[in-house]
Amino acid sequence: MTVRFLSDEDITNIVNGRCDDPFAFLGFHKLENKKKTAVIRAFQPYAQSIDLIAKNMPLEVPMERLHQDGLFEIFVPDDTTDYKFLITDFDGKETLIDDVYSFPPTIGEFDNYLLREGNHLELYKKMGAQLTSLNGVEGVSFALWAPDAYRVSVVGDFNRWDGRINVMRKHPTSGIWDIFIPKLEEGTLYKFEIISRDGRLQPLKSDPYGFYQELRPLTASIVYDKNKYKWGINKKWETDKKSINSNSAPISIYEVHLGSWKRKDGNQYLTYRELAHDLIPYAKWMGFTHIELMPIMEYPFDGSWGYQTTGMFAPTSRFGTPDDFKYFVEQAHNAGLGVILDWVAAHFPKDCHGLACFDGCCLYEYADDRKGEHKDWGTKIYDYGRNEVVNFLIASATYWLDEFKVDGLRFDAVASMLYLDYSRNAGEWIPNIYGGRENLEAIAFLQKVNKVMYNKFPYTASFAEESTGWGNVSKPIEMGGLGFGYKWNMGWMHDVLDYMSKEPIYRKYHHYQMTHCIMYAFTENFVLSISHDEVVHCKSSLLNKMPGDKWQKFANLRAFYGYMWTFPGRKLIFQGDEFAQYNEWNENQSLDWHLTNDPYNKAIQKLIRRLNELYKTEHALYDNNSHPSCFEWINYNDAENSVFSFIRHADKKDDYLVIISNMTPIIRENYRLGVPYDAEFTELLNTDDFEYMGSGVKNEGVVKAEPIRWDDKDFSISITVPPLSTIILKPKKK
Repeated sequence: MTVRFLSDEDITNIVNGRCDDPFAFLGFHKLENKKKTAVIRAFQPYAQSIDLIAKNMPLEVPMERLHQDGLFEIFVPDDTTDYKFLITDFDGKETLIDDVYSFPPTIGEFDNYLLREGNHLELYKKMGAQLTSLNGVEGVSFALWAPDAYRVSVVGDFNRWDGRINVMRKHPTSGIWDIFIPKLEEGTLYKFEIISRDGRLQPLKSDPYGFYQELRPLTASIVYDKNKYKWGINKKWETDKKSINSNSAPISIYEVHLGSWKRKDGNQYLTYRELAHDLIPYAKWMGFTHIELMPIMEYPFDGSWGYQTTGMFAPTSRFGTPDDFKYFVEQAHNAGLGVILDWVAAHFPKDCHGLACFDGCCLYEYADDRKGEHKDWGTKIYDYGRNEVVNFLIASATYWLDEFKVDGLRFDAVASMLYLDYSRNAGEWIPNIYGGRENLEAIAFLQKVNKVMYNKFPYTASFAEESTGWGNVSKPIEMGGLGFGYKWNMGWMHDVLDYMSKEPIYRKYHHYQMTHCIMYAFTENFVLSISHDEVVHCKSSLLNKMPGDKWQKFANLRAFYGYMWTFPGRKLIFQGDEFAQYNEWNENQSLDWHLTNDPYNKAIQKLIRRLNELYKTEHALYDNNSHPSCFEWINYNDAENSVFSFIRHADKKDDYLVIISNMTPIIRENYRLGVPYDAEFTELLNTDDFEYMGSGVKNEGVVKAEPIRWDDKDFSISITVPPLSTIILKPKKK
């Protein structure tokens, strides 16, 4: 009698896990040809028997076993509601459960529409594993985008990792699959089992939208309650954070790799909470305004430093839970520090549990390897022409700004996104529709994500690591720009480090490397970045880039830092640079903190503190940072002496600083330079001071301007310029 309602093929597909629409067969269904009669079916392969318990039935009623592998059925009145299954397994253990297939969809048609259009900005509130209540029952709703999959199941300890049991419901219009599984709790491990359109069983996949993941090398996603953390109210930070987008605000960034900044005994990682009570006070003490973290989104390979991300919504479990990371951010804000995260939307790794070939075909990546693969990095490239992929990435960006209250995102490897021929030879790339090399889809994506960020979170900022001459990176979209808030000044970085690496005797032949960057310094909102990339892979540490003996190395570095902190642009240095680490950065060990006991290293640390202090208190060092009015050369052409002199102007006319850098070990006595007004000057900073382990050559007391025209100015001063130094002179207010 039952065969009339389920064909042999239906039964075979269900018990073999090949049914693509289990909601059409399992659960409660009214029968069309039998009035007032319905059927309830369940597939429980580990059940010896199942009894139905329902409100309209006085007793437990045994269900009929249709198939030996665990398919059960029972006919009931069509008004049967609020039923449960009492399952007895083969060991005699009884378990009372709700029927997974009795619950309605958790994804609505509007969700499907928004994803299809690429405009579901709060996708993280629907996708992944959401702890929720449905029909008065607590549990977890799962949702996954896999449009080309034939069948998708949630698997975990709760169903013995058997993909036949919790097969999901497909929404054909969007390709989203969803299911609500009652009684699951926070901490549940899960993955997705996918059968591709051609019938192939795929490797188990972690949740692309998962909020937490097992510690590598394990890769299961973990159900996590993202709403339980209770944020405090910090009214001061709510005001202070607005300065990140101001053209007249100091931004001094400390770039950090959490796994190697400092470690515990046994070379163990510090946790997010331990870092909150160690790293944050240190960065505050050093005077930085922001901490930038190399990627903390979940990643499988330590050696990628986080730049090969598999969990775009999950803080890495290496250092703790998502709530632990929220605590870190909150403690930073309480200390008056902003938090910027490195965010990787340029590529993703091929690890089998990740996004690559997700539902059996190229879903997140371009199908053609000429667009879809980075040969150099062995990674896949996101398909920026697909609305759902763009939505996935934008939702990730907004997730970190919304749920974790971070203050900015630094976009990694933007150049690789902009050019179709990036690191490719002729014939290895596909031109755009106009025959050009620009990736028009990636450009549109970058503009869209920046627009969303600044509209939805106006007091956050985006930073572009863009290493080419692409124009208008940090200009508004309506002006033809990409819409970033800031761009790393990679040209400045390469030029000045190359200059500083040369012996002083040869520097006069490369004088332009320190001066010509002012020609483009105001074309973008630049960050002067000395990042992790400059102190790794045999590039040597920043200190060891400097020529000479120990004293000269440190003197060169001090002079360079003085030049950097007084040159237009926001500042960024990498961990260890602030105390002149000798060794290259090694992600597998702590920084060499013992060096801070050495007088020379300690002096560099003291200098950076002083520079940060001046940067935040002297308006001339940050007013109109991206406008030519903030800067004026005094003498950019003294190559013979390798001396650079310039003025930094604040908004107020009489508020300015005079900066002189001498990049040779020769003392320049009676060195004359022009100044804008008749004034008296005192040394505000001298990197050659004894307190910084310099030689102690100073301009004591007051330096008075004289009515001697020099450097095209009506007044001038005669000073002693210390060797390998940068000095800052400030006019005394009359």
